[in-house]
Amino acid sequence: MVIFMAIAFTLATRWFRRNLIKLPKPFDRITGFNAFWYSHHLFVIVYVLLIIHGEFLYLVHIWYRRTTWMYLAVPVLLYAGERILRFFRSGFSTVRLLKVAIYPGGVLTLQMSKPPQFRYKSGQYMFVQCPAVSPFEWHPFSITSAPGDDYLSVHIRQLGDWTQALKRLFSEVCEPPVAGKSGLLRADEATKKSLPKLLIDGPYGAPAQDYSKYDVLLLVGLGIGATPFISILKDLLNNIVKMEEQADSVSDTSKASDVSVASSNESTTPNRVPSKRKKTLKTTNAYFYWVTREQGSFDWFKGVMNEVAELDQRGVIEMHNYLTSVYEEGDARSALITMVQALNHAKNGVDIVSGTRVRTHFARPKWKNVLSKLSSKHCNARIGVFYCGAPVLAKELSKLCYELNQKGSTKFEFHKEHF
Repeated sequence: MVIFMAIAFTLATRWFRRNLIKLPKPFDRITGFNAFWYSHHLFVIVYVLLIIHGEFLYLVHIWYRRTTWMYLAVPVLLYAGERILRFFRSGFSTVRLLKVAIYPGGVLTLQMSKPPQFRYKSGQYMFVQCPAVSPFEWHPFSITSAPGDDYLSVHIRQLGDWTQALKRLFSEVCEPPVAGKSGLLRADEATKKSLPKLLIDGPYGAPAQDYSKYDVLLLVGLGIGATPFISILKDLLNNIVKMEEQADSVSDTSKASDVSVASSNESTTPNRVPSKRKKTLKTTNAYFYWVTREQGSFDWFKGVMNEVAELDQRGVIEMHNYLTSVYEEGDARSALITMVQALNHAKNGVDIVSGTRVRTHFARPKWKNVLSKLSSKHCNARIGVFYCGAPVLAKELSKLCYELNQKGSTKFEFHKEHF
């Protein structure tokens, strides 16, 4: 038991799990996620040995006093129940791929049909399995579509052996995009080659799903860490559009009612039945900061950003893109590109760096200034700070939230998740 547990513990460490240790062949097979995944299933043998160990006690000879099996029964039943539930639920949630796109930076976008029973909140994630890559492995990915969309979508960055194999598999069926379409390679239902089969399991809860509880949102994503917040932005935009349509319909109804009352010759005042209004959106402002090193990353969510910039007439959502591979604004080495960028954005309304309507800033944001401005702008408000990315920045943001909470009336509540 000790030997098996030591093997599982060693292969679960960061150095082995993330391939940070480079071993010569054939020993390179004992590093990576697959080695971590399969070695953890040694716990089945450990449990069997533990039961055998409990049956050969020296001090107890009556069978029902050998209680090892009793303590193991509950966790084993819970685990077995969860695996059986996932097996049947994933079998019912077979999806049909609608669109596939491969973007710069090794990002694969999968858009698939939405099962009727699949209900989720923005910010949640689901597990994805591709039997052609591995019939046993399930991997979690944030859902980037909004709950109101009639499809599901995920954005997968190539980071490990499974994601690399998945990208290679879909690259074989994809083709160069036609004019007007984004991405390096694309495929859809009209593609001649058949698309691989996918299974999904979920949805599962995540910190970002509680965004609707806050008056003001600060969403911070590093690289591919922007994925859970794209769903939130789309959901906010859908709610904004619905509220505007509802306000227009109520206005039209009231005008028609006033005209009918004015034209009526009856002396009695009619009883008006107030129209039912949906629950108003609690979130008054949302600030999205996306920090990335590669210019090509802006292609991942170009359509969403342009849609938000076009349809958000009330100015609820404020977006900021930051490209860290360029010197900060004001530096002489980036003066030329800053000038050209400003002229093009003023003339055409399009940023030359990202190709969207959202202005791109250079270097890293000064987070202390960002949070201080929000604190002074939204006094006495509860601001939900949601972060997804590397652990280093999480510590800095958490510390800043704590410091500002001690000073002013604005309260920051920090939530984080790491990939």
